[in-house]
Amino acid sequence: MSLIIIHFFHTLRARDLIRCIVTIVWLALLSFPASAAQEKENPLFARVLEQARTLAAQPYAPRNAPLPKPLADLGYDRYRDLRFKPDQSLWHGKRLFEVQFFHRGFLYRDPVQIRVVEDGKVRTLPFDKALFEYGKDGLKDKIPADLGFAGLRIHYPLHRPDKKDEVVVFLGASYFRMLGRDQGYGISARGLAIDTALPKGEEFPAFREFWLVRPAPKATSLTVYALLDSPSVTGAYQFHIKPGAETVVDVDATLFARADVQRLGIAPLTSMFFFGENQKPAAADYRLEVHDSDGLLVHTGADEWIWRPLANPKGLRVTSLLDENPRGFGLLQRDRQFDHYLDLESHFEKRPSLWVEPRGKSWGKGTVHLVEIPTAEEIHDNIVAFWVPEQQFKAGDSRTFAYRLRAFLAPSKAQARLSYVGRTRIGLGTNYGMKKEPNSPRRFVVDFTGGDAAKLAATQPIKAEVSVTAGKVSDLMIQKLPKPEGWRATFHLTPDGTGPVDMRLFLVLRGKRLTETWNYVWSPDENN
Repeated sequence: MSLIIIHFFHTLRARDLIRCIVTIVWLALLSFPASAAQEKENPLFARVLEQARTLAAQPYAPRNAPLPKPLADLGYDRYRDLRFKPDQSLWHGKRLFEVQFFHRGFLYRDPVQIRVVEDGKVRTLPFDKALFEYGKDGLKDKIPADLGFAGLRIHYPLHRPDKKDEVVVFLGASYFRMLGRDQGYGISARGLAIDTALPKGEEFPAFREFWLVRPAPKATSLTVYALLDSPSVTGAYQFHIKPGAETVVDVDATLFARADVQRLGIAPLTSMFFFGENQKPAAADYRLEVHDSDGLLVHTGADEWIWRPLANPKGLRVTSLLDENPRGFGLLQRDRQFDHYLDLESHFEKRPSLWVEPRGKSWGKGTVHLVEIPTAEEIHDNIVAFWVPEQQFKAGDSRTFAYRLRAFLAPSKAQARLSYVGRTRIGLGTNYGMKKEPNSPRRFVVDFTGGDAAKLAATQPIKAEVSVTAGKVSDLMIQKLPKPEGWRATFHLTPDGTGPVDMRLFLVLRGKRLTETWNYVWSPDENN
């Protein structure tokens, strides 16, 4: 696998805002024909798929559903006061799963159609003001009766049998979040990414309709279907949701192109990295680290594990990891120590990692794209990762992707034999009193922990293999860390220019690889 670095220098729109794309009521679900094979295998999904196919053959038509000014002007705190009444939840007290709905307002202006599938019959769930608490400022009287919902959240007894917890939320464009046990919201998934970080601007597809299939009373999984629409692409999605210590969502998506797509992003993940152990904050902050994710992990088709620590760069940075038939990738929060964050409100140590694992048909050749966007505030999601197929997605094309999403806290068991990167730290070279300049030597410290290597004695002839795309490496050293951690590799890099340097490092013993590959992109002008 190789790393390609691409730089763009253009102004991006704020990442916490999504384009306003609005919907109208669609034709009845059962009005579209589907093939006999599709009908037999999964009749409901077949009809959602046929709806997406039919929609793609039509010109894109924004569906304008004006939002009343009092709702459009709501701030964050007032919007949070629009609370769904728990006792009005769909299937309340009758199933392990219950569903609540979001009110339109604030950033969430677009309506979504909610349909419920029970005993093979489909019904539309109407909006009703009686489902919400509005407060005492008279806002309720200004809400039209046919306003529609903005999204939905799924509840399940994740921690206690007598309490239903949020496990999955669909809200805003094609964004959704998922939680496992003892996790707190941070990273988001998306249905699709289109033209992310391109000069022409990103296109944000949106889920327009959802079908909620009523589960059996004691069922521990739930199926949700969704229809996606955008100027370039339509799609039919199936989400099979299995909550637990590690909540798992199996995604099946069939996409139809109504226009050429320059960069198609499959299984996109969106997160935040403000500063961390490898990058000091620009301003004074009592916290030591602030991030929802601290690295990108890729399991390549060739069975190599690659770890890329994240950064908050000074300029937009897009990197691409070439691969064929990837086995998985994800944005992880590896650091689980409270005293590394010291934040009693955000609890970054509880933010979940999200892992994407292709299912069924291999994905072929393509790239794992990582987009790192500079941000001066932690409220913005500035990290995006997704798979880009090598084959272009042209108007009239259709493509199917199946993958599993997993939300977890602990490191992956799949790479248990390999030591993984526990820390990445960067500082000046060893000359005391040295003034930091862009061309000053930097010292990189990479600590590997866990795996079989942690059990080896300090006398073992472990070596480090290091490669860089620019500059000169010197003073490479391998040291045993105190138990139970593992090994430390340190080296000096002397830059030979102002551009970014792509570095790779891993440990071997007599030719056998002991660790995952540490892969870092560093620029001489970074704040470290």
